[in-house]
Amino acid sequence: MNGSSAVEDDQEHGPHGPDTVFAAGCVLWRHAPAAEEGIELCLVHRPKYDDWSHPKGKLKAGEDALAAALREVLEETGHRCVPGARLPSVSYTAAGRPKHVVYWAAETRSGSFAASSEVDAIVWLPPSAARHRLTQPRDRALVDSLLDALRTA
Repeated sequence: MNGSSAVEDDQEHGPHGPDTVFAAGCVLWRHAPAAEEGIELCLVHRPKYDDWSHPKGKLKAGEDALAAALREVLEETGHRCVPGARLPSVSYTAAGRPKHVVYWAAETRSGSFAASSEVDAIVWLPPSAARHRLTQPRDRALVDSLLDALRTA
C-alpha cells in the first residue's frame, strides 16, 4: 500500500488553500474475541482539548502521509501497528485554519501506553461504545468506515 500519493494528490489537486494544515492518523483496532463485536478500537484523550479522538497528527515537512500516521499512532498510543485500508479523509477548520486529515485502518501488533502531555489516557472499546465516547461526529463516521473496510477485507 502506498501512502505517499494521498496527501500529495490532495495538495496538488484538491480544494485546499496554501494555509491548509495536513495531518494523518489511524483508526487503531485489535481483535477482542470476548467482546460482542469481536474487535476493540483505541481512542486517545487529549487534555489540551479535553476530547476523545483517533490518534492523528500533523505531517512533518516532506513526510509521507502513511509514515506520519504510523508515527503518530506510536507516539500517542505506544503501539506499533500494521496499516490496512485507506479510510475517508476528513476536512474541517481548527484554530481558524483549514485542516485535512487522511486516515487508515490499522491493526495493533505490540506496544504499551505511557501518558504524556499530549495524550494522557487511551481506552480500548468495542465499536459501539467507541462511537459514543468520541467527541466529534466526524470521528464517529470513521468507526463505520473501519467496520465496512474490515467486512470487505
